[in-house]
Amino acid sequence: MLSDEIKQDIQNAYRKFLEQKELKARYGQRLMIAEVARGLGAIDTDDNNERTGDPAVVVVEAGTGTGKTVAYSLAAIPIALRSEKRLVIATATVALQEQIVDKDLPDIIRNSGLKFTYALAKGRGRYLCLSRLDHWLDSHEQEHRQADMLAEQGYHIDINDEHKALFANMLDTLARGRWDGDRDSWPEAIEDPTWRIITTDHTQCMGRRCGNYDACSFYKAREGLEKVDVIVTNHDLVLADLALGGGMVLPHPKDTFYIFDEGHHLPDKAINHFAHSTRLHATSEWLGQLDKTVTRLHVQHPLPGEVGALLEKAPELARSLREHQQFAYATCQGIAEFAPVGNSEYEQPRHRFAGGLVPDALREQGLELKKGYMQLADVLSRMVDHLKKAMEDEGDSALDSSLAEEWFPLFGSLYSRADSNLALWSSFTAEDAAEAAPSARWLVLTDSGNDIEVNSSPILAAETLRRHLWYAAHGVLVTSATLTALGRFERFSMRAGLPASAATAAVPSPFNYAEAGLLHVPDLKVDVRDQDAHSRAIVRELPGLLDNDQSALVLFSSRKQMNDVFEGLDREWRKRVLIQGRLSRQETLQKHKSRIDAGETSVLFGLASFAEGVDLPGDYCQHVVIAKIPFAVPDDPVEAALAEWIEARGGNPFMEIAVPDASLKLIQACGRLLRNEQDTGRVTILDRRLVTQRYGKALLNALPPFRQQID
Repeated sequence: MLSDEIKQDIQNAYRKFLEQKELKARYGQRLMIAEVARGLGAIDTDDNNERTGDPAVVVVEAGTGTGKTVAYSLAAIPIALRSEKRLVIATATVALQEQIVDKDLPDIIRNSGLKFTYALAKGRGRYLCLSRLDHWLDSHEQEHRQADMLAEQGYHIDINDEHKALFANMLDTLARGRWDGDRDSWPEAIEDPTWRIITTDHTQCMGRRCGNYDACSFYKAREGLEKVDVIVTNHDLVLADLALGGGMVLPHPKDTFYIFDEGHHLPDKAINHFAHSTRLHATSEWLGQLDKTVTRLHVQHPLPGEVGALLEKAPELARSLREHQQFAYATCQGIAEFAPVGNSEYEQPRHRFAGGLVPDALREQGLELKKGYMQLADVLSRMVDHLKKAMEDEGDSALDSSLAEEWFPLFGSLYSRADSNLALWSSFTAEDAAEAAPSARWLVLTDSGNDIEVNSSPILAAETLRRHLWYAAHGVLVTSATLTALGRFERFSMRAGLPASAATAAVPSPFNYAEAGLLHVPDLKVDVRDQDAHSRAIVRELPGLLDNDQSALVLFSSRKQMNDVFEGLDREWRKRVLIQGRLSRQETLQKHKSRIDAGETSVLFGLASFAEGVDLPGDYCQHVVIAKIPFAVPDDPVEAALAEWIEARGGNPFMEIAVPDASLKLIQACGRLLRNEQDTGRVTILDRRLVTQRYGKALLNALPPFRQQID
């Protein structure tokens, strides 16, 4: 039962927040606060302040304009403080993460009377590794000295100085205290290949044994996390922490309330996190390099004892594994019929194993590879342990600390890749439980047919989230503007494996859709399944549909149709169109806004990524045109395997997957129109299946309640 103290804290914070900002309470926002308070504020605990009983999970769909960040913060923060727990807010996008940290939480502190501290948590890869930066600069300086010596003897060597100025500037700025080592706070964008030179991962990081530990940007940021009440991060970091058992970077799950904003992404994020892949030829080449590198180290530094034995054994295992990799490559070529997928976003030929069942010949090769990588990972892991001990002047005295520090990043990296391959082959050769959803397993031809990528992935996140999140956490809130499909939570519940005790609620948007917007379904007098005829009809009708609009967003389900429509338009009309892919997403949206600000007409052509997360309030988007119902092309191997499994169990994949997924995407696309309570405009859907097909009525009824015009 919700305690009087928590109830009073929440009511006082909300009342003061509204008074300070001179706002009126929103009905949906009040409902959301109440749902969060009921679900997370009355958790039974034992003498150790740990949750007892069923998982405490609340799922709230909050329509656009509800003000859900304020709602869940004003409810969850007092609950966490009173419960002596930490609050972790996780988002799917950087934009929302930055908004919460830079705008929403400071605003709540200023206006609600709540006293709490907060910090932003990022993964190690977002921070500079000072040791790697020092190493690069020292190596570069040494290269110059060697080049100068050779120049005196009449030899000339070109040295690439591409990164020298940037890296030297970084070191100087860091030393002056004008930069914290966070990639996102560096004033200019840093390309991924450049950043990879000077960052690291957990397998190569020496932690407290590193000479730069006290100045480490990542550990300084991590130390700050232990002192705050609220941590803002992303879904991926939370899932990575949970996969390791929790408490590695973030607070332990049993001591944590989690809020997953943009929570409709959570199941897919969890699937991706536990998916594995490897390229056979590329990995074979890596094994050959491992053989040469470790053999050279063993020759240059013949060490006694177990360290010497490990240095000798690793190349032997690599050579054996390389043979099995080559056998597996030949086996894949012999059994797989690679066919083009036909989706413009996934053009590489692929072969999916029906039911996730791998042929015996390949499974036998996979089991041999699993066995070999288990041995190699064990050898490299033991080597890493010896290096750690040597860096602390412990263990094998034959391995001095300076050599250990030099070798540690190399062997950490080798172990990480071996362990990754072990995970892939373990998943690829596993026998799925009879009643459980099988894994999807497939092969892809890459590098113009010169390599084969082996993939294995769960098809549902249900079991993963049950084990690592719902039953492990003290309490969880999942929220988004789009969690229901066809007005129900069944789709999300199936994919996320929600526990039976989960509470679900949909709170309304404050927008008056009937007054603010019109939903129009014209009759183009073509069959949308004939894409060429449909594209010609759009070319014919689109200029007239947008004739009175200064701004519009036209959304397509395929890149081919988007390009065909663009090329079919009159040259003068094309000048007003900004088409996705010609510039970066940010540049495209900025150029569109600049045109509108200058009083010009601008039309955005976009694909699925423009149907979600694009914020174009007011005059920036007066009309949303949706070319067709966004049914997924059935070529994604995970979705295809899920459909196959549902059908094998007597279900209807179209009605259970395709239609609910399309409903969700349609709602997201329509959500681009009204971004605040003052917005008005139109949505036009150029697909008559909404009114001619049996499922169309369900899709139409699930859309926001605009006024409707059906031709």
